[in-house]
Amino acid sequence: MTFRALRTLGLLLLLALLAGPARTADAATPKVPTPTVHAATRTHKGTRAHAHAVRGRRHRGRRLAPPVGGVYARNAILIDPSTGEVLFEKNSARSVPIASLTKLMTALVFLEQKPDLSREVEVTPAEISGAGHTQLRHGERAALGDLLHMSLMCSDNVATRVIARESGLPHDDFIARMNRKAVELGLTGSRFTEFTGLDEHNVSTAADVARMLHAAAHDPLIQQITTTREYEFRTERRVHAIRNTDRLLYGNWDVLGGKTGFIQEAGYCFATWIRSQGRDFIAVVLGAPTNATRFADAVRLLHKTVPSAVAGSGS
Repeated sequence: MTFRALRTLGLLLLLALLAGPARTADAATPKVPTPTVHAATRTHKGTRAHAHAVRGRRHRGRRLAPPVGGVYARNAILIDPSTGEVLFEKNSARSVPIASLTKLMTALVFLEQKPDLSREVEVTPAEISGAGHTQLRHGERAALGDLLHMSLMCSDNVATRVIARESGLPHDDFIARMNRKAVELGLTGSRFTEFTGLDEHNVSTAADVARMLHAAAHDPLIQQITTTREYEFRTERRVHAIRNTDRLLYGNWDVLGGKTGFIQEAGYCFATWIRSQGRDFIAVVLGAPTNATRFADAVRLLHKTVPSAVAGSGS
């Protein structure tokens, strides 16, 4: 082998020695810390998850204390409507937004106008705009009686706007009549600015709502509609099947009237008139934190205040 060949071979060996450790270090660098970091992370997360699970089992193992004041709702009342006796109250004189409980007053004023409930009317964009979820569509025609069912059973805001429009009263006159009706019923803490309850400026008190439900449910049609579980009707476009949002109707309660309501400013609201063992009770909860809580609050009031008079449970 020539000197030049030996020199070339030596250079190649030197380069191989220099390159070998470099590649080994690059390959090993991510592998060394990675398992350590991941193992620590998994240990930390696993410990935290285990602690949550243990605490969860502890909470499930014991019964949570009842809320202060008997209900979670911010405002509540339970009355005997036959005597006016207040059996329970919590901030019941404070005026607060009442959401779709407003529709009880809208229905009262609408029916005062003696409408032809079989008359079909058209839904327009004016009613749909900003009204939230609805089954109704622009241009669809429906009977006023069917729209009243939608308003009171599932709180459809489009249907409510249409029946107010078709009442024969101009918009401002209808609102004015709602407020005069409130005065006639002695609802001193109530004020209405529109038909549906979408506006938080529609306010009332728990005590006022109890009186309003008492008056509304004395109307045979309102009582019939608000105690109907399911209702179906047909328009030229489709069949509409609606369900009542009042959960107590699906239990063992003898319900004589009721209404639900919700907007963010009002929280979850509920008013119900129950008859049990020959005695009547009206319960109102305003500002409950969840949908289920409003019904549980009403049931809790009945069980706690008059346990011997309550025959069933619909929560």
